[in-house]
Amino acid sequence: MSPHTAAPLEKLRYLDDLQVGERFVSATHTLDAAQIKAFASQFDTQPFHLDELAAQGTLFGGLAASGWHTAALTMKLLVGGPLRLINGVIGAGAELSWPKPTRPGDVLHVESEVVEIAPSRSRPSQGIATLRSETLNQRGEVLQKMVAKLVVQRHPSTGSTAASEPATSGRLANSRKTS
Repeated sequence: MSPHTAAPLEKLRYLDDLQVGERFVSATHTLDAAQIKAFASQFDTQPFHLDELAAQGTLFGGLAASGWHTAALTMKLLVGGPLRLINGVIGAGAELSWPKPTRPGDVLHVESEVVEIAPSRSRPSQGIATLRSETLNQRGEVLQKMVAKLVVQRHPSTGSTAASEPATSGRLANSRKTS
């Protein structure tokens, strides 16, 4: 399946299908200088993102991708990756850091882990899954760290009597009605 093809419905997941501790690894994306400059020319027009020579005398010591470019590529890899959510990857907020610059020639991939699952008390049809992700290059260097809170739909069979306490490990307790 190509990264732009939607997952079959049976592979799409609800909040209730996720488990704390689950890990996901994305496909890869190879970044080159042309991509870095194209992104920067539209969204972050600082010299160290646009010109190799100008970048040499900066903190980066050479051409570096905008952190926002790395974030956008991370999103691309998450959306096209193995964590397929029924309602898509919808963020409710995130914390980001960029410990190392992303460079031309870097081959990026994202490693993610579900660290918390919290059904909504006010909206029983959804909840929040907290995902910790690291974007790494081909040398295993962490280029971006992100902790994101994702709004995830609950399974349609889950009613308003579903558990309302955050899960600390494993599957959501009492998350599905029994007949």
